[in-house]
Amino acid sequence: MTGSHGHEITDLLQAWSAGDEHALEELVTRVYERLHRLAKRHMAGQPPNHPLQATALIHEAYARLVGWQNIHWENRARFFAAAAQVMRHILVDIARSKRQQKHGGRAVEATLDEACVFRPENSRDLVLIDDALANLAEIDARRSRIVELRFFANGM
Repeated sequence: MTGSHGHEITDLLQAWSAGDEHALEELVTRVYERLHRLAKRHMAGQPPNHPLQATALIHEAYARLVGWQNIHWENRARFFAAAAQVMRHILVDIARSKRQQKHGGRAVEATLDEACVFRPENSRDLVLIDDALANLAEIDARRSRIVELRFFANGM
């Protein structure tokens, strides 16, 4: 998405922010394929018995993004970064729920280095990554955001 196409996406985002529902419809049409690729990358690290598929992840993320009030989208990069973050939060919420059901909600501490060793068969890793990012954010919010975007919005 470069050149005028990228500007069209930004223009649609800004029109949507201003309340234009038709802009939202057009935006969804234009960004769906890219969101699907992003969702597939997120789902690639999930166990085979995961309750969501990439399409369902997009729809859940869409529902959350559309529900945000009074947000001004500066550009498409911010939108896709927000979409990646929302998708990650959805998967973390599911992983936390599974862990609580399975283990009675016991907390597990991990460093960022430990959390970044991802094993797809273990959804606990996603929770560890999220916890490590939260801990890093308390120390240095900017670095936490950089790590988050590097791992979860890579290829945007």
